[in-house]
Amino acid sequence: MYLLLIFLPLIGSLISGIFGRNIGIKGAQIITCLSIVFTTIIAVFIFVEVGFNAIPVSLKLFRWIDSEFLYIFWKFNFDTLTVSMLIPVLIVSSLVHIYSISYMNQDPHNQRFFSYLSLFTYMMILLVTANNYLVMFVGWEGVGVCSYLLVSFWFTRMAANQSSISAFLTNRVGDCFLSIGMFIILWSLGNLDFTTVFSLSVYINENIITLIGLCLLIGAMAKSSQIGLHVWLPMAMEGPTPVSALIHAATMVTAGVYLLIRSSPLIEYSNTVLIICLWLGGITTLSSSIIGLFQQDIKKIIAYSTMSQLGMMVLAIGLSSYNIALFHLINHAFYKALLFLGAGSVIHGMTDNQDLRKYGGLKFYLPLSYSVIFIASLSLIALPFMSGFYSKDFILESAYGQFYFSSIIIYFLAIIGATFTSLYSLKIIYLTFLSNPNGLYIDYKNVHEGNIFMTLPLIILAIFSIFFGFISKDLFIGLASGFFLDNAIYIHPLNEIMINTEFGLFYIYKILPLVITILLTIMYIISIEYKNIFVFTLKINKINIFVYNIKNIIFKYIYIYIYYIYCFFNQRLGIELLYNKLVSETIFKLGSHTTKILDKGSIEYIGPYGLEIGLLYISRTLFKLDSGKITSYALFILSGLILYLYIFSLNFLINSELTIILLLINIYILLKRKV
Repeated sequence: MYLLLIFLPLIGSLISGIFGRNIGIKGAQIITCLSIVFTTIIAVFIFVEVGFNAIPVSLKLFRWIDSEFLYIFWKFNFDTLTVSMLIPVLIVSSLVHIYSISYMNQDPHNQRFFSYLSLFTYMMILLVTANNYLVMFVGWEGVGVCSYLLVSFWFTRMAANQSSISAFLTNRVGDCFLSIGMFIILWSLGNLDFTTVFSLSVYINENIITLIGLCLLIGAMAKSSQIGLHVWLPMAMEGPTPVSALIHAATMVTAGVYLLIRSSPLIEYSNTVLIICLWLGGITTLSSSIIGLFQQDIKKIIAYSTMSQLGMMVLAIGLSSYNIALFHLINHAFYKALLFLGAGSVIHGMTDNQDLRKYGGLKFYLPLSYSVIFIASLSLIALPFMSGFYSKDFILESAYGQFYFSSIIIYFLAIIGATFTSLYSLKIIYLTFLSNPNGLYIDYKNVHEGNIFMTLPLIILAIFSIFFGFISKDLFIGLASGFFLDNAIYIHPLNEIMINTEFGLFYIYKILPLVITILLTIMYIISIEYKNIFVFTLKINKINIFVYNIKNIIFKYIYIYIYYIYCFFNQRLGIELLYNKLVSETIFKLGSHTTKILDKGSIEYIGPYGLEIGLLYISRTLFKLDSGKITSYALFILSGLILYLYIFSLNFLINSELTIILLLINIYILLKRKV
């Protein structure tokens, strides 16, 4: 059963990819969807068996590397952390497969798409179930390759190719540091097995643990799109919407968070790594939520929302609240997949238009999509009794409950980020469904809901987004819960803050995020509904027309600076501009110089170009010797004969001298033996 869970998606992917022409579109859809659905059912049984009974299962297939003291096996481990990760990964993946049957129905390359989708799921399962860092690294690289293939699925579009290359190269940075971290682990401990590494981590020097933890953190930054290595995440929206739902909800972006949670017995002994995680998560949450408010593409807004929630998870890891981070990861997978698939339903109904400014009034045309996006948004903003409330609010409370200076500052930064999250969620709902229609008549004429394959996943995910957090909160973060008794997650006793958070925190700090969110949401609704001139001036492009009509010079400059601030956030804090100016241009200039000096210089002269020039010169020189005079030829022949005799005599002398020396040595040995 356990091996079937691992390899069934791979079998479905290979059949769809290799025999796609033989089985047809319907055959590829049926085989891949059934393989993922059966895998999901198996995962539920394994979750009950391993999780509720606290019985970890380990499978060893065969030896991979055998070098002196280094033994690495193809080995898979099923503990409570693994089975908890498998639930959102496989449930979301199976629903995305079913959703894609209708969404990709008109695409001529269905077999290739479903093959990539199943292969992506297999690689994520391999990453989650691995028993050592090297096997996990295979899955880690696999999801990166599959994301490249899926984002550039429509490879005839230039933007899709650019986005896939951006995602691939950005993740190379993180993969490089993750590889360095693995080498340091191998150098310091001599093994990459999780059990060996974690059991010996308490005896390692703290500086080495910090170095390893920083390398793992940078790897997680690229994969989980933390600030600095996040530029690939919004660009990955160029792929089909089901791909966005799978990548950004449950699989690739959660791999970095999973790596940090899995490495909790290691990074718990480094306060430096924990404090960096805390600040990194807080800054990512704040910056991404502000950027998301100023975007106009519905999928990019949801992508920045994903980045914000991943920042929340890394923040929780910095607080040593790994179980809360895992709980929020699972809840986030369901409502974020619902947001993406609901947005895909809107895009599908509006003939692939993604601009919010060309929507409006769609609640009468797309009532189901309106309902599910409304439910997902309520869960995203952590409305009480929705799934997101039980994990997101507890992360904010834990930040203050640590009672450290850094954690209190991060608490207020995260509250601001959560407030902006509610604002852009409201922006999506209002501009898409409640405002006046702003699109073309032909779009509204043809708008429609999807068939059963698109609506059924939306309904299932909506149920999870409402009830899953309430049902499972005591299992994952309950004070008396014994779910992680198998030590899949390790929290140092000195870093345990749950009791302080639950019983030592003033009530005002628990309800403060909800109060601020509600107040600013009401203000935002009023400003939009009544067309407040302050908000209106931020949205017009020809602001100078408005500015020159203002007589008061103070208000003139205020509105100019407001416009510049709006442009700054609309251009994503200028981070891509800095990368292009400081990194890309510098590398291109350096590359041009090395090309001139090395590639087109010394290497070519030493290589084929220089060899060609040398042979041509020698051939021309030899051609000049052909003068047509017999005396010249006789001179050349005589010179060659003299040179040959000289070399022959020299070799003879050398050989004769060697022969005499060897003969003398033998005579000496014989005489010595007689004596």
